Amino acid sequence: MKQRCMNLRVDLVKNKMESEELTRYEKARILGARALQISMNAPILIKITHEELEEIRYDSLKIAEIELESGVLPISIKRPFPKHKDEKLRRIKEKVTEEKVAQKETEEEEDIAKEGEIMEIANPDDEIEEEVKEDERAED
Repeated sequence: MKQRCMNLRVDLVKNKMESEELTRYEKARILGARALQISMNAPILIKITHEELEEIRYDSLKIAEIELESGVLPISIKRPFPKHKDEKLRRIKEKVTEEKVAQKETEEEEDIAKEGEIMEIANPDDEIEEEVKEDERAED
């Protein structure tokens, strides 16, 4: 069995993957996904004899490894690479005057006041008046 795997690996490297090799993370991801498919009764993509299946004890991970090494898995890998740019980011310098700062502050204060009206900001005086009214009702 090991001899067959070694021959398949050599053929795979020679034919399909001369310039690109799977990283151990990619291989683990592919094997895990395929083993899960096999364990959920997906069809096996290569012909394995009954004796070979008994030898590997019907292990779905071993079957997936054999399929990967034989090159029959229809799985492709997309490796994103960063784009190298030589451009520098430049800041636009804007002159800030005191008039603009004052205008922004007044706009923000107006927005806060509007939001406060919508949310009905509680005043402590209102709460005291409500407590007094509740006490008067309780006494009656």
